Order: sequence, then C-alpha cells, then structure tokens
Amino acid sequence: MDLIVIGASSGSQLDELATLTYALAAQPHADGGWRLENARNDAETRTQVDAWCQARRLDHAYIPPRSRLSDFTLLAMDMDSTLVTIETIDEIADYCGRKREVAAITEAAMRGEITDYSESLRRRVALLEGLETSALERVYEERMRLSPGAQRLIHEAHDAGLSTLLVSGGFTFFTERLRERLRLTFAKSNTLGIRHGRLTGEVVGEIVDASVKARTVLDVCAQLGITADRAIAIGDGANDLKMMHAVGLSVAYRAKPVVRAQASMAFDFCGLDGLLAVLPR
Repeated sequence: MDLIVIGASSGSQLDELATLTYALAAQPHADGGWRLENARNDAETRTQVDAWCQARRLDHAYIPPRSRLSDFTLLAMDMDSTLVTIETIDEIADYCGRKREVAAITEAAMRGEITDYSESLRRRVALLEGLETSALERVYEERMRLSPGAQRLIHEAHDAGLSTLLVSGGFTFFTERLRERLRLTFAKSNTLGIRHGRLTGEVVGEIVDASVKARTVLDVCAQLGITADRAIAIGDGANDLKMMHAVGLSVAYRAKPVVRAQASMAFDFCGLDGLLAVLPR
C-alpha cells in the first residue's frame, strides 16, 4: 500500500515514518500530500503510524498504488459537522432556549451511545414545538458555514466526473438550499412538520437514520449503474457508519472515535479537500 501523509512541510520530515513502515523515502504526491511507497500496513504498524501522525498533527491514509479520484463515480457526504461546521438542530434549539438539552442528545447519538437514532431525533424535534420557522432561516444565514475545503472538494469531484450526494439526518430546509448552492446531484434528509409558520415538533415521513442513509447511497449507486465500491462516503457520527461500511472508501472527518476507528481514513486536521491530496484527479 502507499501511505499518503497530509500536512508535512517536507519529505525529510517523514524520514522517521519511512523507517517505521519500511517504506521508500517520501515523494511529492498530489495537492501537498507526500507518498511513502510500499509501506507496511499491518495492524500494529497502522497503530504506530496513527500515533506518530497524531503527535505531529498530520493526517494520513493508506491507499492502493495509483488510486485516483476518477476511479470513483459517487461522493456521498453527511451534512452536520461534515459538509458544514455546525449541528443544525442544536443551533435551531438555541432560538427557543433549548440548545444545551438538545445538544446533549445530539452528542450522545453521534458517539453511538444512543442506539435508536430515530427516537433521539423525535425527542429533539419535539423540543422545538412552537418555534417560528424564521429561526431556520436565521440558522442558515447567520450560523451555517461550509467546512474548510468543502466547496473545492465538490468542484473537483464534479470536474472528475463524480456525482454528489448529500445524505443527512438533518432537515430538507437546509439540504435543499445546499444542494442548489453547491450544485449537488442528489440530496436526502428529514422534513420538519410546519403549521401556520411554526414547527409542530414532529418529523414528517420516514426518518433518515443510519439504515436509510446506507440504503440511499446504494439506491443512488443503482441509479448510476455502479457497484457500491465505486462510491466514497464521508461522515463524522455513528449514524454514518452503515453507509460508510457499504462503500468502497470511507472518510471519517473530524469524527467521533467510534467512527474514526472504522473508516478507511480519518481527517482530523486538514479540510475536506484533504481527499484531493490522497486521490489525485
């Protein structure tokens, strides 16, 4: 396998890592990444590499030689704390004085401590009952920011011929706006109940939980006429794990430990466009 390191100032900074992995000296790869060819990748070495990189605030990834972004056909992304920097439901709750209560449930669900995501979402949405829908607009305009490198990654993915999917346990109010703004190919999320300009405290229709996320990715793959190993999935929370397990390449982005441990690669320091340092077009 090739070991790609992101964030190193020079190849010489990685000499110790090359020795640790019995790899060739680091060479420039793509987009600021460095490639160590034929790196040892057994479990013990991977643990040592992870610790070495963490201590130096460097991201890394093991990939087969000559892997490229154009080897894939679909890029699927979570929204909250992945494509954007916030948890939108927590920010909505701030407008009715319930942020701390809602955020505690969100955090537990993302860490995998609450196994029934659908029930956790219903509990959180119920706390929003009666809130004016103008709060949603304020969250989008005032608090929602794209994660570093998000726009560039999407642009490069489109240029490389990939379709893009935003699949979220959040809400259509936000995902549809992001879909139009970023020209994403597909979007799937939950619908908030609204009556007379206020939230009803309910979710309308099927809840997009971990199983629905995975099913959506597989459905889009079928629509595109590809197998799931031609898809990339990026997420941060436990409800992303099923879709991440279903695809050919998974990226944990500033993720909870349970997600980081199971992904193909983890980005803790770079932006989303760190994927371009791993997979050149």
